[in-house]
Amino acid sequence: MNAYKQLLFALSLVIYGCAFNAASTPWEQLDSEQLETTLIEKFAEGNYSPKGADSCLMCHKKNDKVMDIFKGVHGNVTNSNSPMAGLQCEACHGPLGNHNRGGKEPMIQFGQDSKLSTQTQNTVCQGCHNDAKQMAWHNSTHNLEDIACADCHVVHAATDPALEKLTVNDTCTNCHTREKADMNKRSSHPMKWDQMTCIDCHSPHGAMSESALNKPSINDTCYSCHAEKRGPVLWEHAPVTENCVTCHNPHGSVNESMLTHRAPQLCQQCHADDGHASRVVQQPGVDAFGGGKSCLNCHSQIHGSNHPAGSTLQR
Repeated sequence: MNAYKQLLFALSLVIYGCAFNAASTPWEQLDSEQLETTLIEKFAEGNYSPKGADSCLMCHKKNDKVMDIFKGVHGNVTNSNSPMAGLQCEACHGPLGNHNRGGKEPMIQFGQDSKLSTQTQNTVCQGCHNDAKQMAWHNSTHNLEDIACADCHVVHAATDPALEKLTVNDTCTNCHTREKADMNKRSSHPMKWDQMTCIDCHSPHGAMSESALNKPSINDTCYSCHAEKRGPVLWEHAPVTENCVTCHNPHGSVNESMLTHRAPQLCQQCHADDGHASRVVQQPGVDAFGGGKSCLNCHSQIHGSNHPAGSTLQR
């Protein structure tokens, strides 16, 4: 036997040995790679149950979390786009095979307890959810950080907390804790009262703009509600036209109007010390430069002015 045939023979033994070990090992003890290989083989065989969900419910009907799928859209048999109207449970969890005969064959499992990689879990969801809303998913921060669809979405439920207006903010702030803290500061958008949600501005599945915004830019996002700040105006204020978050923290601030700093310190970030225009008053209330609204006592049209004499944004 020459060296080439010896190599082929050795490789065949390794492959056969791995396949034998994967088949003979209980599926709970398979590692991630072995589990995925076994599932791929099951899909290739395509041994689906002729009874569909009825076969699964013989064992799983006592689990309330399993049965809750019939309360939501995924369990709607009258909707042709619903998994339950097609292959039913096996549409997401894979072909039954011999799983119900001693439980020696694995099924696709989702969530934190799953041994499958995040990418593999998400591929199942993207088999149906592949419309324009998910077109930027592969470059999104959530995908690059290995966030699984099941980490946010709950399929076996009457309502998905990631899609329900009253719970979507809680879903997002489970991870985005800094934004949660900002939402509860004295000046913020009405998010803590559920009058506004994270997905009003952001697309959790990714977007072509920065910070996964629904609109092309930060300013366009703000203008969708604050249309009066859009302009055009005769006299523009540079930071207003460039980026709203130069002065504002959209998630909340301890300062009025969600400002990142109080005036005059906020104004001093751009306006150098050249006299009264940026003079810091150590004791607020001493004069017009530090009392009340500070710089805004005179320069009240800070977002721009249409007055012919409004070059200094005073009128």
